[in-house]
Amino acid sequence: MTIETIISIFLGIGLSASVGFRVFVPLFALSLAAYFNLWELNDSWQWIGSLTAVITLGVATVVEIFGYYIPYVDNLLDSIAIPLATIAGTAVMVSTVADMSPAITWALAIIAGGGTAAAIAGSSGATRLVSTTTAGGIANPLVSTIETGTSIVMSIVSLFIPILAFIFVLIILYLVFKVYKKIKRSKS
Repeated sequence: MTIETIISIFLGIGLSASVGFRVFVPLFALSLAAYFNLWELNDSWQWIGSLTAVITLGVATVVEIFGYYIPYVDNLLDSIAIPLATIAGTAVMVSTVADMSPAITWALAIIAGGGTAAAIAGSSGATRLVSTTTAGGIANPLVSTIETGTSIVMSIVSLFIPILAFIFVLIILYLVFKVYKKIKRSKS
């Protein structure tokens, strides 16, 4: 396994984590990176770097971000976020991994990409649910801002410093695990 392959895996995992917070932000970032030749995608994913994809994903990103600031729409988006994040996390991973056999690439994409995105999307949805039930939804815009900011930062770090993004993902997953254990203990 080459260093380029390892870095591409770190990039995919970082972007997949970012997908868990906002589905379209990392896809848009990846599209921009491909469009400006900052990152080379697999041959079958070159379309993501087209001007059409940049515009489409840019519009989808803006709509998604603003949608999370509308009461009830934010909870609706959360209800579809986990399956969408799983698919997008898998796709991001497949599009970025370099020099691996298709079987290994897809297995890695499903497990590391889709799994990371689903875990983070699930915890984000749970956070919004807690915010809605405890504060009547008043804190939801703050939660949305933090999630969007995290997604933007993770996308940028993933594209420019993939190894650091991977470390951030490990920290985020650790925090998600700790919160999950705390919630599970409090229910017991």
